[in-house]
Amino acid sequence: MKYVLVSGGVISGIGKGIIASSSGLLLKTTGLKVTANYIDPYLNVDAGTLGPLEHGECFVLKDGGESDLDLGNYERYLNLNLTNENNITTGKIYKAVIERERKGDYIGRTVQVVPHITDAIQDWIQRVAKIPVDDSGEEPDVCIIELGGTVGDIESMPFVEALTQFRYKVGKGNLVNIHVSYVPIIHGEEKTKPTQHAIKQMRSAGLIPDLIACRCERALDEATVQKIARSCQVEFEQVVTVRDIETIYQVPLLLEEQGLLARLREALQLDQLSLAPTLVHKGTNLWKLWKKTVVSKPYLEPVNIALVGKYIALPDSYLSVIKALEHSAMRCDRKLNLSWIDAEHLEDATLQIDPTTYHKAWSQLTVASGCIVPGGFGGRGVAGMVKAAKWARECKIPYLGICLGMQVAVIETAQNLCGFKGATSEEFDAQAEHRVVIFMPEGSKEIMGGTMRLGTKISYFQAGSEWSILRALYGDETGMEERHRHRYEVNPDYIEELEKAGLNFVGKDESGKRMEVVELRDHPFFVGVQAHPEFTSRVLAPSPTYLGFIAAAIGCLDEVIQDIRQQKHSSKLVDGGDDSVHF
Repeated sequence: MKYVLVSGGVISGIGKGIIASSSGLLLKTTGLKVTANYIDPYLNVDAGTLGPLEHGECFVLKDGGESDLDLGNYERYLNLNLTNENNITTGKIYKAVIERERKGDYIGRTVQVVPHITDAIQDWIQRVAKIPVDDSGEEPDVCIIELGGTVGDIESMPFVEALTQFRYKVGKGNLVNIHVSYVPIIHGEEKTKPTQHAIKQMRSAGLIPDLIACRCERALDEATVQKIARSCQVEFEQVVTVRDIETIYQVPLLLEEQGLLARLREALQLDQLSLAPTLVHKGTNLWKLWKKTVVSKPYLEPVNIALVGKYIALPDSYLSVIKALEHSAMRCDRKLNLSWIDAEHLEDATLQIDPTTYHKAWSQLTVASGCIVPGGFGGRGVAGMVKAAKWARECKIPYLGICLGMQVAVIETAQNLCGFKGATSEEFDAQAEHRVVIFMPEGSKEIMGGTMRLGTKISYFQAGSEWSILRALYGDETGMEERHRHRYEVNPDYIEELEKAGLNFVGKDESGKRMEVVELRDHPFFVGVQAHPEFTSRVLAPSPTYLGFIAAAIGCLDEVIQDIRQQKHSSKLVDGGDDSVHF
């Protein structure tokens, strides 16, 4: 097993995850099987109880694990299905060690950070690295390890110590450390001192940089790179610059141009590995398709989409939604132009308090070619989302409701088409007369972590739904398999009235009692899904749900559906993607 450790210094949030994912992609294009581990030093067991406005979105894995958003980057770039164990946290490690101590596994010994915590970290990494996570079903060849935060943080010290030991444990030629640093430009001058100090601190902690990736606004001068190499005791070729570029999907191309793959091949002694010719061929085709897909065209027409949400102060709260929209826009040869609209700004209360903000929000919404309402929790902004859904329904504008957005579509129908005044969700008003959305009976109101309906579930298209646009987008299959994360569901007592009003429940769970998909028949595209299809969208294989939404906003939905049907039995798949025409 080979390992690529990606650590960071100076500041967090400078792109370690993208660089880690890009490195993994380059390795995968050679025919190697790649997996990934993300280390988050916080004390939480997982990301399920973290606030989106502080930590970004909670990415849901296939097995229901609630993880850091960086695992989403790995899955999107590498076309993997990672597990809950691929996200390591301080909480998980300490919990596992303490449980072993209580069982008596350490009987008679003093349990300490070194060696017990550090050993547990190393054992976890090695064990999880062997889990098959791609469509080959085989043990991976390379494991990408990303250490969250910055080296020097108090909370990451046990992990730094464990990884220092781990380099010697796995032996020479089996681990490469890429350290990501930031090179600020002040008054036009490229400042190397922060990187020098970051590398010094890194070395003092025990880690050794094999490669230094310098994040910067522009391509660094050769003299600056020479200075960094000389000051940090590495060769000139061991420093790569990762400048700001038009799209993050071009980062693998930028790294490949600077010889990163050659450096990894040499340091990890990859030429000694025996690779299956079929995987090598598959990797070559993957790289060709990636370059074809992500290289920008000279001019692309924009597609204007309004995102009506409640966490727009931090766009990372909707990271997978944004990426799914980008994937679909790229497939349709369009440039995504996303308008961020705070749902509260669409409400009547805002008109009274701040008319300018109110009219600006409505102006943004009414010029959009499509409206998406993503997931969320709590009642704040829901009234504005309901107004947005009503506008999309009445004006025949493509609408996509995700999780809460689907429930919003149900509430809007109940209020304005069924005449149920004050219809709402039990989540927002437990005493309301018309609770058209209710708490799921198997859920827990006492324990919050890991108690939602989580992971991959199949939604079955119902008899008589052959007309459904969404069903056609999934190749006219009998069901759609997507990941879920919710505590509330549509109240089955109101289904008959809602369907009489024209809201069709075309998808349900295996029991036929839990509503999964809603759709309006006489509408260009009005779809709500209880699932989160954005979690399975890939750069080379956009989510069918999002692809249909974008295609409807552009006006090429029929062409997309026709292409999907044509490719159903004859698609030329390349590691999760297909070499189909763009629309």
